[in-house]
Amino acid sequence: MAKTDVNQYVDQDTRNIYDSKANNVSLQKEYGLTEELIRKLSKDKEEPEWVLNIRLKALKAFYELEDPDWGPDISYLDIRKIATYVKPVRGEVRKWEDVPEDIRDIFDKLGIPESEKKALAGSGAQFDSEIVYHNLTDDLKKQGVIYTSFDEGIKNYPDLVKKYFTKAVPIYDHKYIALHYALFSGGSFVYVPKDAELDRPLQSYFRLNAPGAGQFEHTLIIVDEGAKLQFIEGCSAPGYNELNLHAGCVELFVEENATLRFSTIENWSKNMLNLNTKKCFVSSGGKIEWIMGSFGSKVSMLYPLSVLNGIGARCEFTNISFAGSGQNLDTGLKIIHNAPKTSSLVNSKSISKDGGICTFRSNVLVKKQAQNAKLSLSCESLMLDSISRSDTIPVNTIETDQVTFSHEAKIGKISDQAIFYLMSRGLSEKEARGLIVRGFAEPIAKAFPVEYAVEMNRLIDLELEGTIG
Repeated sequence: MAKTDVNQYVDQDTRNIYDSKANNVSLQKEYGLTEELIRKLSKDKEEPEWVLNIRLKALKAFYELEDPDWGPDISYLDIRKIATYVKPVRGEVRKWEDVPEDIRDIFDKLGIPESEKKALAGSGAQFDSEIVYHNLTDDLKKQGVIYTSFDEGIKNYPDLVKKYFTKAVPIYDHKYIALHYALFSGGSFVYVPKDAELDRPLQSYFRLNAPGAGQFEHTLIIVDEGAKLQFIEGCSAPGYNELNLHAGCVELFVEENATLRFSTIENWSKNMLNLNTKKCFVSSGGKIEWIMGSFGSKVSMLYPLSVLNGIGARCEFTNISFAGSGQNLDTGLKIIHNAPKTSSLVNSKSISKDGGICTFRSNVLVKKQAQNAKLSLSCESLMLDSISRSDTIPVNTIETDQVTFSHEAKIGKISDQAIFYLMSRGLSEKEARGLIVRGFAEPIAKAFPVEYAVEMNRLIDLELEGTIG
C-alpha cells in the first residue's frame, strides 16, 4: 500500500498565505472608545442622525454592562489599547484592479478574485475597518438583488436597513455587542427579493491586517418570501505579538418559505479575541442552515441563535472547532422554538490537542406554543492527547409535552488499536493520526462549498503541524 503523506498540503508557502502582511496601507488609525471618537467616526462616514444615536446609545451601554461571568477569562482586554478604527488608503471600488496593490496582493494569495470568477455571483472584501471591494453580477442586479457594503446600504437603502438593523441583535444583548454597535464599520448588506433563487453563492471576506487592532463589521441579510440564498463568510488575520479583537455582528432574517445557507470559515491568528455575535429570525416554512468552522484565535466565544418564529420553521447547524496550544474555543448555539411543527438538527464536532480547550454550549428553549417540535442534537469531541480538554454544556428548557427531543454527546481519544492498525499498513504514527482526524472531520467538510472544504482540510493539516497563528 502506498504511503499517504499527511503533510502533502502543508508547506511554508501555505502558512505564508495566511501570515502575509501589507505595509503602509493605513490612512487613519483611531484608539480607544470615547464619545468624541464615535462622533468623529459617524461624521467621517456621513451617517444620518439615527445611526449616530445608535452609536451613542451603544457607547453608554458598553460602560454600563459587565463582562460575562462565565466562559473564558477576557478581563485582560483593555479597549484603550486597541486600534478601534483603521482606515485603508482608498475607499470601496467595483473593479479589482482599482484596489491598492499591497492589499490586492494579499487577497490574490487568498484566492478571492479567482473564487469570484469560478463560482460566485458576487464578492466583497474588507481590509481592517473598511470594505475595499464589492461586486455583484449584472443579472442579479436586474432581479432586484442588493449586495453592497453595510455603509453603502445605510446611504442607499435607509428605510430597508432601518427596518431591520438592531432588531435581531439588540444593543443591550451583552457588553461586546454594545461595543460593536458603537464602533461598527464595514460588513455587508444583502437583500434577496421574493421568489429569487441565486444559483451561485455570495461571499464576503474579512481580513484584519493591522497589529493591535479591532474589527467590527456588521452583516445584515434579508431573504424575502420564497427566495433562496447561499452566503459564504471567510475571516483571517496574520499573527502578531499584540492582542487583536474581533467583535462583529450578523443579523439574518429568513421570511416565509425562504432558505438561507450561511457558511463561515474563521481562521484567525492566535493573538485574536473572537467575540462574534450571530442571530437569525425564521418565519413560517423558512429554513436557516449554519455551517461553521472555527480555527485559530486565542479565545472564541460564539453561539449563533436561531429563533424559529413561524409554523414549520427549520434550523440545521453543522460546526467544527479545532483548539491547539494556548487556545480556548468556547462555541455552540442557541435555538428558540416559538411555533408549532418547528425542527432543529444539530451536528457539532471538536478537536483539541497540545492543551487546547474546546467547549460546546447549547441552549435550547421550546416554548409552550411549539407543539410537535422536533429536535436532534449530536456533539462529538476528539482529544489528541492527555493534556487537552473538551466539555459539553447543554441547557434544555422544554415547556410542552408534545415534542420529540434527543441529545447525544461523545468525548473520546484516538484509540491505540486504530493507530497500530494503520501503522501496520505502512503509515507512520503522524500520518495515521492525521488520517483519523480528517476522517473524523469529513462529514463537516462535506457540508461546505467545495472551495471551503479544501480550505478546511488545509487548516486541519496546519493545526496538526501546529503552524496556525
